Amino acid sequence: MVVHGEREIVPTTTRAEAARALKDFTTAYNKADKEFDQSVDAPRVTGALSDIDGGKLRAGAKNSPNGNPDHVALKLTDPKITIPEKAAWPRWFVVDAAANKGRSTDRWLFVFTRDALDDLWEVSFLTIMPAKDVPTFEKDKDGWAQVVAPDDASLAFAPERLPQAYATYLEEDSAVFADGEFTSRLRVARQKDAKKPGLVQQYIDEPLTEKDYAPVGLRTTDGGALVFFSTRHYQKQTVAAGTNPAALSDKNVVALMTGEFKNSLTLEYVANQAVVVPARTAADQQVKFLSQVEGLTGAKGE
Repeated sequence: MVVHGEREIVPTTTRAEAARALKDFTTAYNKADKEFDQSVDAPRVTGALSDIDGGKLRAGAKNSPNGNPDHVALKLTDPKITIPEKAAWPRWFVVDAAANKGRSTDRWLFVFTRDALDDLWEVSFLTIMPAKDVPTFEKDKDGWAQVVAPDDASLAFAPERLPQAYATYLEEDSAVFADGEFTSRLRVARQKDAKKPGLVQQYIDEPLTEKDYAPVGLRTTDGGALVFFSTRHYQKQTVAAGTNPAALSDKNVVALMTGEFKNSLTLEYVANQAVVVPARTAADQQVKFLSQVEGLTGAKGE
């Protein structure tokens, strides 16, 4: 019997293949970080992580052409692999693991994806959160997790709408997102920093929704979902004549900068985030941020 994966609901991979994908990614990621060479792990990253990782490596290569003098290899332990079953492409799965970097109480969550059977597995999302915040995923009797549809009607908010909703929220506020570090407190910080003596800061936020940037989510045991999504953010700093913005003291900003600084500098960031979306029947309907990982991807002087 031939199983047509484009029509049948099947596990997206095997546990053994997922473990190999994690090992191959880690090897490539460490080599790229050691050599500051974006081409080394380019086949193993995509989407938001490709942008974030690429910005770091391009800046590093310019500042340290002979490689990363501060390189410490990333070591992942106690990996927990969550494989959903779904029809059609892309296929994806989630790994959460402990790491030798950052806080010992955190877990690193990776989303691996591929668009065809012959493609390499690539990491599209990487978020980091306290172990206690990692949700429990709903699984069937065989241990396979359950994906949520982009427009899932059983959730309080459709996953496909999250990138635009977050971009809009940062400008206009709304009741969609619960208060927290990446929502209400970020808005307050932006408002505080918008105008200072000799400095004006403006912000533009954009959703990222195409191809490997598209939101993906897994059903949780409470009927909600853990959803990963991506956004792009611009921060324009305009300063008084004869002064420089503080960002120009950052060698990574200078390394990525195009154009010539005269009185304004625009910083470009890409962020990927993990949020919990409650079930439509839940008493609390607000989307809660668990994590956001952001990286500088460009800078422009004017």
